[in-house]
Amino acid sequence: MALWIEAESFELRPNATEDDLQSVIRAAYRQVLGNAHVMDSQRLTSAESQLRNSDITVRGFVRAIAQSDLYRSLFFDNSSPYRFIELNFKHLLGRAPQDQAEISEHVQIYNTQGYEADINSYIDSDEYVASFGENIVPSARGNRTQTGFKNIDFNRTFALIRGYATSDAGKSAKLISDVASNLPTKIAAPAGGSGAYNNTGKRFRITITKASGPRVTQSTTTFEVGYAQLSQKIQNIHKTGGKILSIAEVA
Repeated sequence: MALWIEAESFELRPNATEDDLQSVIRAAYRQVLGNAHVMDSQRLTSAESQLRNSDITVRGFVRAIAQSDLYRSLFFDNSSPYRFIELNFKHLLGRAPQDQAEISEHVQIYNTQGYEADINSYIDSDEYVASFGENIVPSARGNRTQTGFKNIDFNRTFALIRGYATSDAGKSAKLISDVASNLPTKIAAPAGGSGAYNNTGKRFRITITKASGPRVTQSTTTFEVGYAQLSQKIQNIHKTGGKILSIAEVA
């Protein structure tokens, strides 16, 4: 039986001691960087000082980490676009993406407005403010704290956290086939266990739009790929200027 363990909450309260501040800083690095080890030379000393002096809130510190070169190098530069998005949901909102519409929304934000705008879209959302406010470090949210969300979101969030319990270094999206084809996500046994669930035999149809020709006309193209090629195909589409309209499982 799989059990959900609620993450410890860290809040920077008024008149916090230096020890309290350091606990919050460590928790923020751990959450936003997906348990990655942070060397002293990689710490955001300026942002830490701003937090200490109350020039920024914890939300501002989280933003600084997520927009840092370190975050970008860990989770954007060498990861598939879908992996980047699902990790943003995990690191900044404490949950997994609900459906393809949420993923597509963030793909569009990145394509049209850029990296920083996409990061800001999570941190400036009503959901972030309602869940964590200005001075609580984001953390994984169980099904008890996600009022109005679907039951499958619990399993998807659990799969993201459990599958990369030590770090988020994996470069391939964990939930892409389930979310794209609106499939329930089953909770798999830990590495080395039994009962793992996979979608490696599935095929997916990707519909994209792309500008072409001297008159900049938009054309729609459809590709069909296997699960193993899905992430790479998505990367290639973005590299060549295409925009994904939909991803659907082939019946």
